[in-house]
Amino acid sequence: MTFLKAHWQLLVLTALILVLWSTDVIAPLKILVVFFHEASHALAAILTGGEVSSIHVHSNESGAAWIRGGNRFLTLSAGYLGSLLFGVVFLWAALKSSFDRWVLAAVGVLMLWITLSYVVGGFALFFGVGVALAFGAIAWFLHNDVSDLVLRVIGLSSMLYVPLDIFSDTIAHAHLRSDAFMLGEEFFGSARFWGAIWLCIAVGVIALCLRGIAGHSTNIDLSRFRRTKMRRI
Repeated sequence: MTFLKAHWQLLVLTALILVLWSTDVIAPLKILVVFFHEASHALAAILTGGEVSSIHVHSNESGAAWIRGGNRFLTLSAGYLGSLLFGVVFLWAALKSSFDRWVLAAVGVLMLWITLSYVVGGFALFFGVGVALAFGAIAWFLHNDVSDLVLRVIGLSSMLYVPLDIFSDTIAHAHLRSDAFMLGEEFFGSARFWGAIWLCIAVGVIALCLRGIAGHSTNIDLSRFRRTKMRRI
């Protein structure tokens, strides 16, 4: 009962995401996770001395990053694990700091830079620029707790989507030419082998994240909105 009282908002938010998972409401969040997946490939390539030719993100939740050079093992591994890391960072920023507006604004700037520098295709450009500007507007014009809520939604969506995507792409449909398939092809093992490793890492990271926040209340103090409204009257 104490746990439910301390985390009821996060639990309700998670339940809403799961209930709406197969609807068009959650589709933009899934596409956003795909954007971070491909961006993770690109950033891994850049950090290991490679170059990024282009990033593609499609409305059907697929995507691709075309890169040259860099550490091939790390760039292939960075997609799923990198997008999961993005999600964990967003959730922890929302729950553990009071700089939510700055974090969301920084995410918007990062998305805008990646989009204008590497993204190609009408849909992907519209999506990347639109979401980046929306994040900036939310951070600039709205209450800090709204930025907090947005970061929570993005973080939770990524933490739910990534392990499900790993299982679907690399284990349930191991014949697909996924990151895990190419890793096995170019190094050793099979798609299921690498998928199982990534899935274990993802579940472990999520468990550590949840353990880290379990001891403290994660609820937003809703009374602050009432006090703000009373002062304005």
